[in-house]
Amino acid sequence: MMIDSRLKSVYDDQTQPDPKQQELIDQYAASLGPGDLDDMLDGACTIIYMFMQWLRMAYEDHGKDALECVVPNLVATMRMMPKSVPPEAIPTMAGLLVAAGTGLSPGLWRKQFGQWSRDEMNPLEAVCFLLAEHINRLTDDRDFAARLIAEALSGIEGG
Repeated sequence: MMIDSRLKSVYDDQTQPDPKQQELIDQYAASLGPGDLDDMLDGACTIIYMFMQWLRMAYEDHGKDALECVVPNLVATMRMMPKSVPPEAIPTMAGLLVAAGTGLSPGLWRKQFGQWSRDEMNPLEAVCFLLAEHINRLTDDRDFAARLIAEALSGIEGG
């Protein structure tokens, strides 16, 4: 929901953070315990995996390689976001994308290098955001990525 909210803000040309929304996010983050943070990181990695699998299938349907189409685009975009994505975080984020795009769990891939760092939180959010925006742009539907996740969650709850 946070990614969808940020996308809607960007689509509406509201690039400055909404102070009320940021306050709610900060309150939520402050309420998280250690296990909750791990769950949130696992959730972000799951979203990255789901988005990359959808993109892999979509690009394959058109005879293209998702990694070739998605990873360089997202890396170039992250390079233009030095406040949110420091240059040293870009290789890790690219690795997450490649892991997810080849069917590997990005969370498990990342864990082989140790614990997540605080400096990787904004880049991880940026990757989720950029993937959602990429999917929305491909489908010409501003809500497609959010529906993709909502449908997956409703399938889990109903199944």
